Amino acid sequence: MSNKHFLMGNEAIAYGAIAAGLQFGAGYPGTPSTEVMETLIKNAKKYNYYVEWSTNEKVALETAIGASFSGASSIVTMKQVGLNVASDPLMSLTYLGIKGPLVLLVTDDPGPHSSQTEQDTRSFGLFSNIPVLDPSNSQEAYEMTKYAFEISKSYETPVILRTTTRVSHRCDDVVLEELKPSDENIEGFSKSSRWAIFPKLTAERHPILEKLQKTLSNEFSDSKFNFKTGTGKIGIITSGASYHYVNEAISNNKELFSVLKIGAPHPFPENKVIEFTNEVDLILVVEELDSYLEDQLLQLLGKHGILKPVYGKKNNIFPCCGEYSVDIVKIGINKVLDSLKIQKLEISEKLIDKTDIISLPVRPPNLCAGCMHRTVFYAFKEVSKELKKYNIQTIFSGDIGCYTLGNAPPLELIDTCLCMGAGISIAGGISRTTKNSKNVAFIGDSTFFHSGIPAVINAVYNNADVTIAVLDNRTTAMTGHQPHPGTGKTALGNPTKLIDIEGILKSCGVEFVKTVSADDFSACKEISKEAIEYNGPSAVVFRGNCVSIVKSDKKCVIDKNKCINCKICVEKLGCPAITMNDEIPEIMDNCTGCGLCKAVCPADAVIEVTKQ
Repeated sequence: MSNKHFLMGNEAIAYGAIAAGLQFGAGYPGTPSTEVMETLIKNAKKYNYYVEWSTNEKVALETAIGASFSGASSIVTMKQVGLNVASDPLMSLTYLGIKGPLVLLVTDDPGPHSSQTEQDTRSFGLFSNIPVLDPSNSQEAYEMTKYAFEISKSYETPVILRTTTRVSHRCDDVVLEELKPSDENIEGFSKSSRWAIFPKLTAERHPILEKLQKTLSNEFSDSKFNFKTGTGKIGIITSGASYHYVNEAISNNKELFSVLKIGAPHPFPENKVIEFTNEVDLILVVEELDSYLEDQLLQLLGKHGILKPVYGKKNNIFPCCGEYSVDIVKIGINKVLDSLKIQKLEISEKLIDKTDIISLPVRPPNLCAGCMHRTVFYAFKEVSKELKKYNIQTIFSGDIGCYTLGNAPPLELIDTCLCMGAGISIAGGISRTTKNSKNVAFIGDSTFFHSGIPAVINAVYNNADVTIAVLDNRTTAMTGHQPHPGTGKTALGNPTKLIDIEGILKSCGVEFVKTVSADDFSACKEISKEAIEYNGPSAVVFRGNCVSIVKSDKKCVIDKNKCINCKICVEKLGCPAITMNDEIPEIMDNCTGCGLCKAVCPADAVIEVTKQ
């Protein structure tokens, strides 16, 4: 492998783990973290380590903990909401410590771009007493990953490598060292009372854990990842992607500023920060998401009795949430400069005058043309119309995945969406508290294995009147088509036992369980009606292919001589392959021949043909 490579931040993290001697990796796919594990999978045979996609983040972490207890160098990957799932074992692990180094890659999502929350993993590090590293570019991501393994090994503690979307998905030149296959010699598990957590052990380990925070604070104060640039008297403390926004914002006025870039934020590098505060007259804190650096700075100044003005989120200089930009940073800095009667930074003018430019049409997220989910949603929507005639309200609880897009017009079928696996449980709660209602919970196949099974058992145990609709397209589609236990294939591509969803539902005690092809709209509608009318927990497994993987040689066309221009295919289905052309519906070339429009056309004007 040559020395310099153009790498995405997530790819750099994977190569950093390999350079650190990785022996075991586990994770669950979630944007924007997925490419780390995918890069590790691609290189597993070459560099001789083991990796797996686990059923969820908690299981992934616990599996990696087992590897660490055996002495293996391990990494776990997840997005920030996945850390919520993994937090139970992680909180206890901090007291036990580890044997082999263990690094958690957690990606935060300011914005957010593809997440339910804007939570800040730095704050979780503070809460859990776990050291956190926060790279700002791909080279740092590579270097910090290696450093994370070093810290973990030296201090026998898990370490969090926290990135954000812009860092994980940016690309830079990265200088790599020569990568070598990992060491096959793993010490193995040695029996010890240290690995079984009990109150007595917790009481003994807690003081050690707290002492470690001070030790790491001192080490981080000397870390090359926490450094100062500039000699100005206006201090700026920043980290992550915000560091680059700051540098660009002050590029024409550098003489005014000194910048302290914090790449190892927790434990807070107190000595380094005190040294910096003594060299400046005031301090601006520029950081996305939580006011972690600002809070730590204010506490530190109070502890040492230092009176220095601090400007950040607390006094509304910078936004308290959302993703930052160069202009957002400039606006915040200008508020302070204006109060000091100093010439403000120049805000860049728009490069293009948009006055006379025609606005582009809005393209909201949509299910793919031919997606099996659309057929299932429309079937349930038709059934719900029939129930409405009898004053029965049908409530649809959704989950996390492509099928969340069922909330968009014209389907508008998802009434709730909270987190992975929540749809079934929420449906159970609504069924107990909303009269004259029938409750349907949609869940994807990967999410079913992730966190849906306990909710199924709960529904059976408490006899909840809910219908569980499992959308089984045999892949984890939303995050890039990763395998899961229902695919019969492991992360490394090896064949394995295919876990049957229908069998699991039956073994959990669901008495009404049926499987139907999502290609058959009439059957989907019939069985959906039967399941909803069943008294008690019922389940239907809708099985089909993801059209992004399995390509059809069929497509549909409209016979204009038969078309009555009712527009049902255009206005009711929301298929991106169907549009209006000269006031007549037209099916475009991205049609996959799913046949839903053919099934609902009252004039039999839709014909299936073979693609040329």
